[in-house]
Order: sequence, then structure tokens, then C-alpha cells
Amino acid sequence: MDKFAKLGQDMVLLWSKYKLMYWAGIWNTLKLAFIATLIGCVIGLLCGVLNTIPCTKNDPPLKRFFLKLLRVVIRVYVEVFRGTPMVLQSVFIYYGLPYFSNNALRFDNIWTAAILIVSINTGAYMAESVRGGIISIDPGQTEGAKAIGMTHVQTMLYVIMPQALRNIIPQIGNNYIINVKDTSVMFIIGFTDFFAQHRYIVGVNNMYFPSATIEMIAYLTLTLAASFLLRLVEKWMDGPDNYELVQVDALTMSAGTYTHPSRKTPFDEQNKEYRERTRQLLKHGRMRGDR
Repeated sequence: MDKFAKLGQDMVLLWSKYKLMYWAGIWNTLKLAFIATLIGCVIGLLCGVLNTIPCTKNDPPLKRFFLKLLRVVIRVYVEVFRGTPMVLQSVFIYYGLPYFSNNALRFDNIWTAAILIVSINTGAYMAESVRGGIISIDPGQTEGAKAIGMTHVQTMLYVIMPQALRNIIPQIGNNYIINVKDTSVMFIIGFTDFFAQHRYIVGVNNMYFPSATIEMIAYLTLTLAASFLLRLVEKWMDGPDNYELVQVDALTMSAGTYTHPSRKTPFDEQNKEYRERTRQLLKHGRMRGDR
């Protein structure tokens, strides 16, 4: 218990002394994760849609060539950025571009470099999520849209994507949560996020474990809050669990409740003579062909 009490005292001491630095790091982490996730979703959406453009043998050879080339490029991009650590991607993009271009291509703004790196990495994961969300939609809906004369763009925009978006919402939330944590590797290029502030504070006072505990609690709080907001968004997109009929329109109220004319429903548009004749026919069992 004494160790836990000492840990608590050290954490309070660190927070009271460096809380402004911690808050600055948290704010930078949240901004970077949100902006990069948003841009990564756009990249993934474009890649996923382009990767699902139909290509048949009846299409012109030039169209088939470009579609196959496009799919190869997207596949290489996805496999490279999903198969390598983000910290190495940061090194190759931030330090590699000036190295190979003799400083012709370099980043003068550290925010630009960090957003670009995280966005490209997120886009690679979202590309496969979007592709999976699109192909998960029943093909009959695409066929029905084509049957009524909709183009491929209209079908994707008005029929497929609204449903696919609901399917990939959890993956978007997962990528945001991952980015909140993985932005910690941006210290390798000098970006001052939450983890970078922790490294600086530890270098000043040498209290590594108490500061790491503050980091862990803060990261856990941020991810739990993001998960809670994500579930609210999913619930909002699902709509209400039950529906009630409109109580104003009489036609709406009578839907599915139409009965035989002999029961004198107020919604019967036939005259009284027709109802009486129908009742007599049913009562005596006369058939359609009888005279």
C-alpha cells in the first residue's frame, strides 16, 4: 500500500507541475488523430470505390487496362502501408524525401508531415474496409438500380454507399482510436504530442513510471470516450427500435384493416345497393356464372 500511496503522490506532483504540458500534448494528439482519420477516410473511400468499378470483357480494352493498372497501384499501396510499422513510414517520408531529392522535397511544417503520414497509413486500412462494405451489399440492389436506368455513379451514391457507410462506421471508429494511440510514434520526427511531452518531462525529473501511469490513464480515458461517442453515432444511424402509425391520415389508419362491405366499414366507397346485393350473393351461395 505504501508503494501505491507513493505512486499517487508522485503522479499528483507531476500533474500539478506539468499539467499545462500534458494538456498541450493531449490537445495535439486529439487534433492529429481527428484530422488524419478524416483525411484517411476520404483516401480509403476513393480507393475502395475505384477498386470496385465493374470491369467486364465487353468493356473497351483501354478501359480494362486502366482499371487493372489502377487496382494494381491500389493493392501495392494498401499492402505496403499495412505491412510496415508507422514509425518506419515516418522515417522514410520525413527523412527519406529530402535524402533522395537533395532537400528539394522536405517538410518545413511538422504538422503537415505528421498529418500526411498518419492519413496515408489510415487510408490504407480504410481502403479495404470500404471495399468490404461495398461488396457486402446484396448484388440484387445493384441489379435493381441498373434496371431502373441508374448509372454506376448514381447507384454507388444513392443505393450502395448509404448502406455501406453504416457497415463501416465501427471500423472508422476503430481507426480513430488506433490513431489516438499510434500518434505517439510521431515523436520520431519531432512532433510534440502527448507521448512526446511525457518523454520530455521524464528527461527533466527522471520520474518515468509515475509519468507513464498518467499517460496510460489519459490514453484509456480518451479511447473510452471515443468508444462511447461512436456507439451514440451508431445508435443514431440505426434509428428508433419501433415505429408508430401516423394518427392523422385516415387512409394510413385504415391500411391493412379493410373488411367485407357487409360490416359497414366507413372506408367503403361502394353504395348501399351494391353492398346489399353482395351480401345476398354470399348468403345464398350464388356463383359468378349464375343468372
